[in-house]
Amino acid sequence: MVDEVQEDLKTEDEADEVPYVEFDISVSPSDPSLELLAQQIERGDIIIPFYQRRYVWKIEQASRLVESFLMGLPVPQVFLYVNEEDQLEVIDGQQRLMSVKYFMEGLFGEEDNRGRRQTFKLKGLSERSEYNGKTFKELSSRDQRKLRNSTLRAINIKQLKPSLRNDSVFHIFERLNTGGTQLKAQEIRNAVYRGEIVDRISKLNLTRDWQSILGINKPDKNQKDVELILRLFSLFENWKNYEKPMLGYLNKSMDENRTFSSSRAERFTKRFPEAVKLVNSTLAKPFRPRGVINSAVLEAVMVTVLEHPEITKDELKDRYHTLLKDPEFTKHITGGTTDTLVLRSRLVSAQSVLANVEE
Repeated sequence: MVDEVQEDLKTEDEADEVPYVEFDISVSPSDPSLELLAQQIERGDIIIPFYQRRYVWKIEQASRLVESFLMGLPVPQVFLYVNEEDQLEVIDGQQRLMSVKYFMEGLFGEEDNRGRRQTFKLKGLSERSEYNGKTFKELSSRDQRKLRNSTLRAINIKQLKPSLRNDSVFHIFERLNTGGTQLKAQEIRNAVYRGEIVDRISKLNLTRDWQSILGINKPDKNQKDVELILRLFSLFENWKNYEKPMLGYLNKSMDENRTFSSSRAERFTKRFPEAVKLVNSTLAKPFRPRGVINSAVLEAVMVTVLEHPEITKDELKDRYHTLLKDPEFTKHITGGTTDTLVLRSRLVSAQSVLANVEE
């Protein structure tokens, strides 16, 4: 039974290595005018990727930014990623760029529920500021010209082809995005490796039996649940090829399966609802040897059940508790659980106990 109150999905911490990454990228600075930046956003040449949080600045913050340009004060640079369509995706600087665009068009922020927008009058500046209360059109011709021609340093980042490491773009987003709420790993993956896989895994994540297993009643805001499904898919019929670290392995898997059209992807899509239904109807609060979800236990059991549809409800019920008492298995579910040999050994134990498969 799922509780009515939604809580964040809690999992035991795992020790995963930080991957060494060789960045195969080009970095080029530019100093576009504010007028050009506003036009590029309007045309769709600069885009705010879907994974980014919404515009959250207050009008006072945006007003102080505009005043900084009018006064000739320095403004922090923005980071833009050049995608495959030669569009510039905003990695860091959304609030600054959109504030400029809004002021130049005269309306602040996005439409409310009634389709209305607030007139953008500079607000919250010092009492003696000559700009207080003015819209862009109310500025003098000189100040309008100064603002349009002001420049903002932009760092343009492009992934070179062929790439030495296909997950380098992930780490660019991870390191350079400095928004108020740091993006989580799966949120970055959804942006960097976007494709059919994002929609398909998100749809599987809505499976009620899966949410019941995790003890949640709606998707986790940090997408830990989505990441767990990606982990299951990445290991499904493929765990013997696993190489640490887990973060890099999941990045590579998502990149290589963007279309989610392989026969393995189709088998996983078919088996996932069946497997979670079996587990949810058989085991009470599974995968919690110490009170919260243990990803290593979940992964080992679920991958085995996914790969072996012949496992019955009675067999799973009896063998699951045997597995949790197996010393060879239990020594591989804490600490460095994402180590290559540890993960493979854990899967071997699970396959042996749950499915009577000897490697």
